[in-house]
Amino acid sequence: MGEPAGLRERKKQRTRRALMETAYRLFEQKGYDQTTTAEIAAAAEVSTATFFNHFPTKEDLLFADDGWRLLETGLDVLKAPRTGEKALGGLRRAMHRMLAEAGTGVRDPAGELEKIRIHLVTSVPALRATMLQRAFDAQEELATALRRAYPDELDELDAAALVGAVTGAVFAAGQTAVRLGRPLDLAMRRAIDLATEYC
Repeated sequence: MGEPAGLRERKKQRTRRALMETAYRLFEQKGYDQTTTAEIAAAAEVSTATFFNHFPTKEDLLFADDGWRLLETGLDVLKAPRTGEKALGGLRRAMHRMLAEAGTGVRDPAGELEKIRIHLVTSVPALRATMLQRAFDAQEELATALRRAYPDELDELDAAALVGAVTGAVFAAGQTAVRLGRPLDLAMRRAIDLATEYC
């Protein structure tokens, strides 16, 4: 008799998290390019085949599906604008909700792992390229949702500019906080507030 589906899913999630945590630590100690998938698997006490069951490539460890879950959270906020609320207010709520949702998973900005991840994706050229492409895709989706939520206030260009300004502020503040050793979550939250106040 097999394991119940819920137990299997929890075990799968624990293994994924263990692989990610192990990989982040090894990347920090040895460097991204110098760390192999076999080393990650061995350090996490799983087989290399198990590693590839969870992540097709080493890069996928840093861009796990959490990013799309966070984006969906923001899009859901924009699908339900509040009566009388301006576009910047809606975007602020969406960004804060995404940040709060990040705090429930591996991408928790208050956690050490997210600081390691941000350092890696901004310092390793191949990872930076992937991060930028994913950021552009997410910005485009947020801008489209913002435009739909506030059609009387924004055109397509305005929506793209606002989303770019706010997400750019969050990214720049996060990168600077990591470099300075400051709390990442507080820096990102402050960046959202500043950007939505001055846009």
